[in-house]
Amino acid sequence: MKREELVDYLDGLLVPGKFRDYCPNGLQVEGCSEITRIVAGVTASQELLDAAVERHADAILVHHGYFWKGEDGRVTGIRRKRLSSLLANDINLLAYHLPLDAHPELGNNAQLAKLLCFVPEGRFGEQDIAWLGALAEPCDLPSLASRVAVVLGRQPLVIAGDDRPIRRIGWCSGGAQGYFEQAIALGVDAYLSGEISEQTVHLARESGVAYLAAGHHATERYGVQALAGHLAQQFGIACEFVDLDNPV
Repeated sequence: MKREELVDYLDGLLVPGKFRDYCPNGLQVEGCSEITRIVAGVTASQELLDAAVERHADAILVHHGYFWKGEDGRVTGIRRKRLSSLLANDINLLAYHLPLDAHPELGNNAQLAKLLCFVPEGRFGEQDIAWLGALAEPCDLPSLASRVAVVLGRQPLVIAGDDRPIRRIGWCSGGAQGYFEQAIALGVDAYLSGEISEQTVHLARESGVAYLAAGHHATERYGVQALAGHLAQQFGIACEFVDLDNPV
């Protein structure tokens, strides 16, 4: 398919114009005009670029791309090497950050709900990025933590609350610990995100609401996978998700 056709379709599907984001969404680096093979991943690291070159990809689709707000914009060192890899191999780079967190079916939070058997009931947080809902079946905290570990393939860091049964839950992939207080105010019994901060521990202990930090990378693998699968089904284009381990 043509590059412009792919970009137009993704922009229409994910509607990046709705979001105030920390980076440009959509086509970040222009490559060849004809796309037959896509490599998808969480972050456009050099390792992912090398995997795309090895697979003769025409485009890379990621959640974490380049040109973040506040970064040094000079093209030197690591940034120069990454851009050189893309330009020398005529590979397009497409990145969708908040739009891919928020999408109601393909987004990171929608996919987490599906995988972890959460029943969505609403949204909260800045630009309605975080999700609110209930467990399909109430359980205790160790059982929930065990489910998260099995599904995401890594043991979450768990801060226990007051040992209440977990019925209502808030969740948001990635670095969304800043929404914890809002989740507490909304009456959740537990909150799950990718990361945790020092002060988050005290909020959990003092509020009685449990906190599960399941990994930034681990909680954000599923949106881009779902999006790649959707493109493969919609257009019959080869899309391969490359999961590069990241302990954070």
